[in-house]
Amino acid sequence: MPASRSQLMSFLEELNIPVSTIDHEPVFTVAESADLHDRIPGGHTKNLFLKDKKGNLFLVVALHDATIDLKKISSIIGASGRVSFGKADLLEEVLGVTPGSVTPFSLINDREAQRVSVVFDANMMEQEVLNFHPLLNNASTAISADGLMAFAKACGHDARVLAVSAEAQKVTEDL
Repeated sequence: MPASRSQLMSFLEELNIPVSTIDHEPVFTVAESADLHDRIPGGHTKNLFLKDKKGNLFLVVALHDATIDLKKISSIIGASGRVSFGKADLLEEVLGVTPGSVTPFSLINDREAQRVSVVFDANMMEQEVLNFHPLLNNASTAISADGLMAFAKACGHDARVLAVSAEAQKVTEDL
């Protein structure tokens, strides 16, 4: 049985990771969430549930307006061959969420199986505050980048911070 929002909040509290949550109308796409950006401060994100040719699973998280090339990302994240989006039933089975509610908070549902490799875009991790759905798309929970890393670790995942977006790659090239 997937974790509930209240179980997620209790887990974050046990970890002493401060968060704040704002309820809002359900949003299913980044485009639908655009008006929330004015009302809720911090970095807003998109979450990609990906699968490679060998069946390896990845959760890639970046800022909502990041440019991510699915043809190039496989070599960056260490996938076997090209990646594609994981199907809805696999998403529900592995992370316990439905399309439109994908979030790094769903790692709470992958603590035992450890089926997903987690990648946070380097550009996103420069934000002080990040916003994610707390397992359902009718709210946004704000957490610090450090808090996000601590949460992923507490779920047994060694999240990698990589330049997966074109914006992060440009910053890396300019250094």
